Amino acid sequence: MTAVKLYYRRRSPEPEEVPQEVTARRELAFRYEELLADDAAIRDAPVAVTPTQYRSRLGAAKAGLDDWESLAAPPDRDVFLEGRDCRGIAHKVLDGDPPSLSLAFAGEPPENGVWHPQSVRLIAAAKALSWERERSVEQVYAEYPAYGVIRQVDVTVRRTAEYREAVRIAEAIDGPPARTEDRAKCEPCEYQPECGVKTRSLRSLLGG
Repeated sequence: MTAVKLYYRRRSPEPEEVPQEVTARRELAFRYEELLADDAAIRDAPVAVTPTQYRSRLGAAKAGLDDWESLAAPPDRDVFLEGRDCRGIAHKVLDGDPPSLSLAFAGEPPENGVWHPQSVRLIAAAKALSWERERSVEQVYAEYPAYGVIRQVDVTVRRTAEYREAVRIAEAIDGPPARTEDRAKCEPCEYQPECGVKTRSLRSLLGG
């Protein structure tokens, strides 16, 4: 679904209406210090793990990430970026040297690294920021705030090549892409309500 989402993102930086659950989980990315200090706040928040797990994971991120202060209190949030190939919203822009950014994802992180479609989106954002600032962007961040996980992602040659391939496919799409039969793929996608990719119901799959 990488090229499909990129197709919509190239046309519009954000869907017309982001699902409420996605918005609520993203907002956690701007409350880290508050959540670290208060178990009750964690219990009342839309987190997907126990308060102990959440505090432990965030504590590890705070201790291990050089950009923690900027991630916890970003100088700029929800910034519209427009590059040569893509445009969209970066949830956090970090004014370091070199500059960086972060995207907050509502879903669950993989055991290691980031999901491939998210890697493509992160590189797209990095390239847009680089284009605007006329500076190289060497690393970015993927946040999974409902799980207390923050992953540093290097802008590598391999990831850049995967992004370029997704751009090539998106450019070749003429109108909304073909249907998919796997509804599970669309559940976490914020473009689902407006997407031309229609998922088939169990009834239609069985011909009933």
